[in-house]
Amino acid sequence: MEFLDTGLLKTFTHYFLHFVFPIFIALVFYRDNWKKAYLILLVTMLVDLDHLFADPVFDPDRASVGFHFLHSYYAIAVYFLMLFFKGNIRIIGIGLLFHMLTDLQDFYLWNH
Repeated sequence: MEFLDTGLLKTFTHYFLHFVFPIFIALVFYRDNWKKAYLILLVTMLVDLDHLFADPVFDPDRASVGFHFLHSYYAIAVYFLMLFFKGNIRIIGIGLLFHMLTDLQDFYLWNH
C-alpha cells in the first residue's frame, strides 16, 4: 500500500507541476497577460513529442533529461538562452526549463 501511495503522489506531483503550477508562474510574472502566458507555458508540453522516437516510448526507469533529444543538455542550453529574449520567446524558455526541472525531480526525487 505504501508503494501505491508513493506512486499516486509522484503522479499527482508530476501533473501538478506540468499543468497547474504554470498558472502561478503566469500570474506572478505576467499578471496583465496571464492567460496568454499560461497557454504558452502549456504549449511547451509539446517538447514531450520527442518521447515518440524512443523505444519504449515510456520507461519509468529512464530519465527523460539527457536521453530524449529535446531533453538533451544542448537543448536545455538553448532554452536557457531564450531567457535573454523578450516576449513570447522568454515565456517559452521559462516553460521549457520548468518542464526540464519537473522531469528531473520526477526521476531523481522518487526512489531512483
